[in-house]
Amino acid sequence: MAIKKQKTQNPGGIILSPRITEKAARNAGNNVYTFNVAPTTTKIEIKKAIEDLYGVKPARVTTSTIKHKTVQRKGIFGVKGGGKKAMVYLKKGDSIELT
Repeated sequence: MAIKKQKTQNPGGIILSPRITEKAARNAGNNVYTFNVAPTTTKIEIKKAIEDLYGVKPARVTTSTIKHKTVQRKGIFGVKGGGKKAMVYLKKGDSIELT
């Protein structure tokens, strides 16, 4: 009888990009890094992806959903896409190099 391996998701598909904002830059000084993540991922998957990509073990991960926003500019309406962001808390002394 053949045993099927469970397909694991590519860490690059979970962590979409670092979230570069003023608030994220301030928090990086306190060992809190913010990332844009795929909307269907869980905290456990995010934690494993950070370990694989950056080689550090997060102490805690929090997530929040970003809602879609309708915007108007020069009489033209549009929609800003929403998404999901994850805030990764690291232990003191650990850091992530974002380039």
